[in-house]
Amino acid sequence: MSIQRAIALAGFSLLLSPIFCCAQAANEQQTQIEEHTRKAQEYLRAKQPNLAIPELQALIALTPDNVEVQANLGVLLFFQGRPADAIPHLRAALERQPGLGKIQGLLGMAEQRTLDFSDALKDMEAAFPAITDPRFQAQLGLELVGVYTESGELDKAAALIPQMRKAAPDNAEVLYAAYRTYTDLAGESMVSLSMAAPDSAQMHQLLAHEELKEGNTNGAIAQYRKAIAINPELPGIHFELAEVLNTSLDPNAKKDAEQEYHSALKANPQDEKAECRLAEIDAARGDTSGAYQGYSRAVELQPADADAKLGLAKTLLDMNQPEKAQALLEQAVQLEPTNPTAHYRLATLYRKQGRTEDAKREVDLYKQYKDLKDKLRATYKELLIQPSEIRVDEQDDK
Repeated sequence: MSIQRAIALAGFSLLLSPIFCCAQAANEQQTQIEEHTRKAQEYLRAKQPNLAIPELQALIALTPDNVEVQANLGVLLFFQGRPADAIPHLRAALERQPGLGKIQGLLGMAEQRTLDFSDALKDMEAAFPAITDPRFQAQLGLELVGVYTESGELDKAAALIPQMRKAAPDNAEVLYAAYRTYTDLAGESMVSLSMAAPDSAQMHQLLAHEELKEGNTNGAIAQYRKAIAINPELPGIHFELAEVLNTSLDPNAKKDAEQEYHSALKANPQDEKAECRLAEIDAARGDTSGAYQGYSRAVELQPADADAKLGLAKTLLDMNQPEKAQALLEQAVQLEPTNPTAHYRLATLYRKQGRTEDAKREVDLYKQYKDLKDKLRATYKELLIQPSEIRVDEQDDK
C-alpha cells in the first residue's frame, strides 16, 4: 500500500492550512516560513512525502509550537514506516492541543510498534471513543483488539467488535477479527465451564453444539438428552434438540421432533420459533387449519419474523385468500429482502393481477437472491461436514 493510500484510508488530511501563508512581517524568518510552507504544500499535492518531510522539519525548527506542522510531520513519518521518529511530533502536537483524537490514536499505534505497550494502550484507549471517522475507528479498533487478545483480555476485545462492525460493516479484517475474538471467547468459556461444572446440563448442551460442528448429529442428540435428564427446564434445550431431530429422514425421529417442539412450547409459551415449526409440520401433513392457527400465533408473538409471515401467507394461499397473503408477503420482503421464496410468491400474485412490471421486478429479485444463495452454498460446501443420518433406534441404548 502506498503512503498516500494509507494516509487516505486513515482519514488524515495533510495539506497545510493557508494561515501559514499570511505574512505578518516582512522579515527573513517569515520569508523562510512562507517558502518552506509553499514547498511542503507542493510536494504533498504532488504526492512526494519524502520531499515534504524535510520542509516540515525546517518549519518546526522555525515554529516549534505550531500544532499543525507537528501533527502533519508525525503523520507522514508514521505512514512512511518510521514510528519512532513520528512519536515526538505526534506527542508534541497533542501536548499543545489535547483532544486530537486521531493524533492520539496514531500516537498509540506508533508506540505499539516501538514496543512501548503501556503508553500505547493508554493512548489508544483514550482515543478510540473520540474517533468519528469510521475508517480510522476500525483501524484503531483492530490495533486495540490485537493488544487485548495478546494479553488475554477477550472481554475487552469483544466489547469493541460491535462498534467496529458498525463503522466498517464490510471490512474483511474487522469481520475476521470478530470471528477470531468470538471463537477464542467461546473456547475460553468452554474450558471454564468444564472446570466449574463438568457434569452440568449446560456442559452437555455445550458438548452437543461441539458434536454438531463435527457433523455427529447422533452424538449431539445423546448429549441433548443427557442435558434434559439433568435439567428438563433448561432454557431452549427442547427446541435445540427438536431442530436436530427435525433434519432426519427417519419418521420416528420426525415424531420425536414434534414432541420436543411441544415440550419447548410448554416450557415457554412465548417460544415463537417452536410455534412456527409446529405450524410447518401441520402444513406438511395437510392440516391447513392447524397450520393457520400456528402461524397466526407465531406472527402475533413476533411480528418482525419474516419466516412466520411467509408461512402464514402460504397457508392463506392454500385457503384461497390471496389478498391477505399478498399483504403478508409484502411485509416479509421488507423484513427480509434476500428471501427468494417470498419474492417468487409475490411475483406470482402480481402476475395474476396483471401487474406486469411489479411481477418482473419480483422475479428479478428472486433470481438475484437465489443465485446469491446458490453461490454461498457452493462456497461453503467443502467447509461443511456432512451430518450423519439420525435414526431413533441408534439413541435407544445411549
